Amino acid sequence: MKTRREFLKASAFTLGSLSMVSNDIFAAKKKVEVGVQLFSVRLDMKNDPLGTLKKLAEMGYKNVEHANYINRKFYGYSAAEFRKVLDDLGLKMPSGHTVLDKTRHWDSAKNDFTDVWKYTVEDSAICGQKYVISPSLSSNSRKEVGELKRMMEIFNKSGELCQKSGMKFGYHNHDFEFAEKLDGVMIYDIIMQNTDAKYVSQQLDIGNMYGGGGRAIDVIKKYPGRFESMHVKDEVLSATPSTNGHEKWESSILGKGVIGTKEVIDLGRKIGGTTQFIIEQESYQGMAPIDAMREDLAIMKKWGY
Repeated sequence: MKTRREFLKASAFTLGSLSMVSNDIFAAKKKVEVGVQLFSVRLDMKNDPLGTLKKLAEMGYKNVEHANYINRKFYGYSAAEFRKVLDDLGLKMPSGHTVLDKTRHWDSAKNDFTDVWKYTVEDSAICGQKYVISPSLSSNSRKEVGELKRMMEIFNKSGELCQKSGMKFGYHNHDFEFAEKLDGVMIYDIIMQNTDAKYVSQQLDIGNMYGGGGRAIDVIKKYPGRFESMHVKDEVLSATPSTNGHEKWESSILGKGVIGTKEVIDLGRKIGGTTQFIIEQESYQGMAPIDAMREDLAIMKKWGY
């Protein structure tokens, strides 16, 4: 039996060990990064990509996410050229959007990706990306459960391919994943249940889902730890809603709309596994897009990001 002194000594050692563990956990906490989706300034990037990137860097952005990869070019630059442009401006591009299309990118006969997709992954690695993200899912891939599950198998295989270059594959939601069901199951649940988190990261667009009935707080709580990346948005009622039925809402300056953006991103940071917070605003309510990006960044800084 231990004496009281031995017990106190052992207890002190245990408390010290727990303190060290706690400190180690805190020290190992992943760094949060804030970036901007370049679709937010799409016309500026079309007309003057270099000048626009320079403005974003000058206002304090460190990370960007591309939305333009065509014929192995990023905004007209080869992968190596675009990497140099970013490096010269002190910018990084942890992620980018390129739709993984089954028709163009998957060879069913060979059970392998086409060279077009392999080049996409290769060029993403050259640019220094951590994530290769597909921002859409064709209607043909979600007509029935079996077809959607087969597409999720391709997603997992894309993750394996990306992993060979030190990256992960990712999927970015819109609204249909929450508005549509197959055999009574919401499409987003089928996606989450049939993708391997080891290979496929989920980029949660907290604004896109709103019009389809999705609520980001609920999704994060349902799938904690699955959202390494997040599109930071807010949504307001559109003054000119489109006729296709799902664009009742449009993005706005952060904190001005219905999303409760700060609460969502704080929860993503706490339990969602989110380290990449990417500002995206696609509608501007009369503001110049570049000015909206300045204001959004200032708000994120005010919120502690």
